[in-house]
Amino acid sequence: MKRVVAIIRPFKLDEVKDALAEVQIGGMTVTEVKGFGRTGGKKEVYRGSAYVVDFVPKVQIDVVVPAAQVESVIEAILKSARTGRIGDGKIFVYPVEEVVRIRTGERAEDAL
Repeated sequence: MKRVVAIIRPFKLDEVKDALAEVQIGGMTVTEVKGFGRTGGKKEVYRGSAYVVDFVPKVQIDVVVPAAQVESVIEAILKSARTGRIGDGKIFVYPVEEVVRIRTGERAEDAL
């Protein structure tokens, strides 16, 4: 099993959610996060004064899937989250050793 973490632009969340539903992803965790990458934030002007916003708001999506589904999940996220501009986000893939459904005690892929 793998954990796929995608950090995307907030306004792309609905598109990504719909794209993941099309590849039969039944559940996900969504978290509002802030951060910056190569650009180091962005400059904005407020009442004539320029200032730097160090952390840019993003949305983090976490999905745990069987290893065979990882590529289809990545492709769905790429197609739905891409705008072609700097700041579109990143996708990370981590190994998952064990999953346990608390209510039933099911383990591994049965718990997904």
